[in-house]
Amino acid sequence: MALQIYNTMSRKKEDFVSQVPGEVKMYVCGPTVYDYIHIGNARPMIFFDVVRSYLENQHYKVDYAVNFTDVDDKLIRKAEELNTTVIEVAERFIDAYFADLEGLGIRRATIHPRVTENMDVILDFISALIDKGVAYAKEGDVYFRTRKFADYGKLSHQKLDELQFGIRIEVDKRKENPEDFVLWKAAKPGEIFWESPWGDGRPGWHIECSAMVRHYLGDTLDIHGGGQDLQFPHHECECAQSESVTGKPLSNYWMHNGFIRIDDEKMSKSLGNGILVKDLRAAHKPAAIRYLMLSTHYRNPLNYTDDTMTQAENSIERIGNAVGNVKHRLSASDASSPVDAELATRLQAIRVLFHEKMQDDFNTPDAITAVFEWVNEANQLLQREVVQKASLEALLSLFDEMNGVLRLYWEDEQLLDEDVEKLIAERIEARSNKNWARSDEIRDQLSAQGILLEDTPQGMRWRRK
Repeated sequence: MALQIYNTMSRKKEDFVSQVPGEVKMYVCGPTVYDYIHIGNARPMIFFDVVRSYLENQHYKVDYAVNFTDVDDKLIRKAEELNTTVIEVAERFIDAYFADLEGLGIRRATIHPRVTENMDVILDFISALIDKGVAYAKEGDVYFRTRKFADYGKLSHQKLDELQFGIRIEVDKRKENPEDFVLWKAAKPGEIFWESPWGDGRPGWHIECSAMVRHYLGDTLDIHGGGQDLQFPHHECECAQSESVTGKPLSNYWMHNGFIRIDDEKMSKSLGNGILVKDLRAAHKPAAIRYLMLSTHYRNPLNYTDDTMTQAENSIERIGNAVGNVKHRLSASDASSPVDAELATRLQAIRVLFHEKMQDDFNTPDAITAVFEWVNEANQLLQREVVQKASLEALLSLFDEMNGVLRLYWEDEQLLDEDVEKLIAERIEARSNKNWARSDEIRDQLSAQGILLEDTPQGMRWRRK
């Protein structure tokens, strides 16, 4: 099997071949940190976390960068609103971003470069564009000459002449052409600024990624990712800037995830239907949020509803119960015979299915199907009166392999705090003393805290509702 990726640039699936064998350079556009992230931000966070994990599963060393835009018009307005500084706004919401990241079981990237910490890199990149004649300064601003890059529009598959009235541009008579985009903005009175050869100001949006990609990961990436909304103009402009300087492709593979809809409507501020990740995490299990995001192919639109969230919760509960039951049975098992041959064959078929689907452009919905085939195998095996320890270990080994990529279950959701552990120990003692009233009282108390106890032939186990 060969890993295939749908490349936005070519509009087809291609065999993945990294520039350096065994190594991958991946860059994903991160948030503008002026507020808490919403559910639309969560989708690429989760999906590209899975991409990274699967590449590592396939023995690649992944250098993974996710940037922070920590200065722009939105941060300036937020700072004015909160009567604080742009830097303080950025710090506050970067901390909130990492809290959401960790709450969803997502590892931090190898590096999270910030615009404000890379100003020299950005200034040098703009200077290189001016030296090559593809950018020009005008009254403190610097613009990119879009028509100097003959391939502009190749990523979004549009023609420049057809973009002039659709491109997000400001009417500015200082531009040589209307489609030219800004690389450096002259500071307005009272705004945060940095010194530059063209006057005090700050970077435009597109230039930051081109500069930081080259500085941290080199001229050409293996994978550049982001939401579908970034394909144009942001990624298109990145291509033009970077390739004008280096003469090399900015990325060999471009990946874009689809939009999220809320109750079959476009998510937008005007509709007021956005959902913050912090609120979603407070209401639902983090693993269920991951499940929902991965249950639809990343290139397709995803529709969020209360029903789909409930279905995700139920699915995660099925998976968690199966894993918990296998672990509990294993703790009580002392048989040491080899793995059942028929079970081993079926587990291998599940493993093959999982990898076939993941290698088919990271088809997570079908990979999840393989996880549920595992759940069925686990449940059937646990119906037996005697189960070999080696069989239980083989089950868990396969689950760990798949879960190491998808992260639909993690132990910290299953841990009890000290007070609850004491209650469980007390209930065990009450039952041994035949104090059934106290035993039932503790069961009810734990149930009120969302913890269910189950008495099995192998002893008592617990799970969260």
